Amino acid sequence: MSVADQFLMMNGRYFRPQHFQQIRVILDQLNEHQLAQVAGVDYKDPTTLLIISIFVGQLGVDRFVLGQVGLGVLKLLTLGGCWIWWLVDCFLIMGNTRDHNMEVLIQAATLASQVG
Repeated sequence: MSVADQFLMMNGRYFRPQHFQQIRVILDQLNEHQLAQVAGVDYKDPTTLLIISIFVGQLGVDRFVLGQVGLGVLKLLTLGGCWIWWLVDCFLIMGNTRDHNMEVLIQAATLASQVG
């Protein structure tokens, strides 16, 4: 079993299935030290973000957790876009979280390959 397959077994729930092949390609290009750096990254749990979005999403907390401060402030000031934005985010937040995790993985792999 490859390192990429092990990574996906442990962290697959944090990414979209469409990203799996790209993740394999990225991880196969890294050495052991670089893989350790990428494996140590803390990914956001989509289920946790869904719960946050349902209960305090009107205040923009879900956007703040994803590092989208501008959208979080806007969502806070509009109280979730008069509840419409909040409702839409309840359906989209898990996918947004998985996309965010993919961006974090790419950044971590790029940084690890530049440093190591």
